[in-house]
Amino acid sequence: VQLVESGGGQVQPGGSLRLSCAASGFTLDAYGIAWFRHTPGKGREGVACISSSDGVSYYASSAKGRFTISRDNAKNTVYLQMNSLKPEDTANYYCAADRETYYSRIRYHRLDPADFGYWGQGTQVTVSS
Repeated sequence: VQLVESGGGQVQPGGSLRLSCAASGFTLDAYGIAWFRHTPGKGREGVACISSSDGVSYYASSAKGRFTISRDNAKNTVYLQMNSLKPEDTANYYCAADRETYYSRIRYHRLDPADFGYWGQGTQVTVSS
């Protein structure tokens, strides 16, 4: 079971990036997938999550209106489209997976890292002029 993030990089404020989370060793269509980010100052923070069963997505307030999480089960990949990036979005971004059940899905709005058992290695996003 492996998750691999890609798509990070350096971008100017106001710019966009699309992160990808590709799964190998399992199929994502039965898993809820979330994006988290980590900075030394704030620690780990939930960004967005998407359910597998109904495709409902949840966002942190900092991401609403700017970020979009989506999934392509045929490609076994989940994406995080990030627009209108700000310097405070600078972080290492991780995707995480949860073998979804009814009881786990009803917790997804919490964006709690403890609910996700599989993690990628992260991709760095730097927003700077």
